Amino acid sequence: MDFDVIVIGAGPGGYVTAIRASQLGMKTAIVEREALGGICLNWGCIPTKALLKSGELYEQLSHLEGFGLSVTGKSFDFSKVIERSRGVAKQMSSGIAFLMKKHRITVFDGAASLEKGAPAPKVVVRLKGGEKTSLTAKHVILATGARARTIPAIGLEGDGDRVWTYRDALAPKTCPKSLIVIGSGAIGIEFASFYRALGAQVTVIEALDRILPVEDEEVSKAAHKAFERRGMTFRVAAKVTRLSKSKTGVSVALEAGGKAETLEAEVAIVAVGITGNVENMGLEALGVKVDRGHIVTDGHGKTNVAGLYAIGDIAGPPWLAHKASHEGVHCVEHIAGLKPANLNAPIPGCTYSSPQVASVGLTEAAAKAAGHEPKVGRFPFRVNGKAVAAGEMEGFVKTVFDGKTGALLGAHMIGHEVTEMIQGFAVAMTLEATEEDLMATVFAHPTMSEAMHEAVLDAYGRALHI
Repeated sequence: MDFDVIVIGAGPGGYVTAIRASQLGMKTAIVEREALGGICLNWGCIPTKALLKSGELYEQLSHLEGFGLSVTGKSFDFSKVIERSRGVAKQMSSGIAFLMKKHRITVFDGAASLEKGAPAPKVVVRLKGGEKTSLTAKHVILATGARARTIPAIGLEGDGDRVWTYRDALAPKTCPKSLIVIGSGAIGIEFASFYRALGAQVTVIEALDRILPVEDEEVSKAAHKAFERRGMTFRVAAKVTRLSKSKTGVSVALEAGGKAETLEAEVAIVAVGITGNVENMGLEALGVKVDRGHIVTDGHGKTNVAGLYAIGDIAGPPWLAHKASHEGVHCVEHIAGLKPANLNAPIPGCTYSSPQVASVGLTEAAAKAAGHEPKVGRFPFRVNGKAVAAGEMEGFVKTVFDGKTGALLGAHMIGHEVTEMIQGFAVAMTLEATEEDLMATVFAHPTMSEAMHEAVLDAYGRALHI
């Protein structure tokens, strides 16, 4: 069968790319070996947020007295918590199937591999029934995503029993009473936050000297303190040397500050990063350039092989669903001969823990390292009217501007639902707003987003409420 575009992988990068290709009048096919929606909708972004919401609500039951409320018989049914999460994932995946049908995109359920061809590599699909079919297209776009990184040599490899990857952690049969999380990036912290909310004793191990190491240092330190107040324990600047399993739990040997230490728990979650799904597709035979598990592309997603493109996690960091969608739309619009928006638009990053963390653009340290003379503003939620009324006073907003031009270089937040607020700063950066533009913007009152306005004002010594 012949198509204009074949997309391999139906995650947020792949299915959005296919939809945009169809909108542009291209005959489009998509190949998916597991479930429509990819890891994000089925085993990542969406089901984890369902779990985190259950954990957040359960934890809030212990703090009702301050609102003049009370509850008796506080408990949870872990199987139903997991069931709800899986139901949400199934609903979203079904929605993607509807979108494929609506946009007349041909779906092939199977694993794809590439063979030499022109004007683009030929796509051979081994369907789930076992038979093979060959597809040809003018353009082939790889959106095969990534999987959890493991380190088998020291025992950091999921077994679905005592050692979990993110997939195992999403649907266990029972809730562990104690848990060790190895890695304090967004994935590790989100699972740590969820299981702590349900009462598990949680210890997080981080090889670097602070948790959430990609975030601004002030936010990282504030998050560390906030999580400790919730009862979580941390070992930073700690190197795991060995993970050992038994029938009843795990032992994690580590080195920190020149000293050896061993931690024990029922379960360990391995969250030490991800690696691109570049294997078993015939990339080597085609001569596709791969660097450290990711396909090398130009500014439009094009690889070094004619007619072959790559977007999303397989094309490198940041490993975020919205980045994959953005790259996919850009790639297919470029193929169509349009002049798509800047591929390097600001990409927000979010961690959906309690409290939440969100950021976009440069940290204060990165701005200095890049040669800027940053002007920094901060505003705490503890003096924001909506936050006080809602009982959500933890955290702050931080802004980083270029001292010479007034350009917004970055914004960083920690607090309640800040993942819903960061988009305001992402829009501002995309539109190249200056401090004057943001100062002149009217923010509704009372809202937590007023803290954004105040953080802008504070960078220039004009904060009104502190």
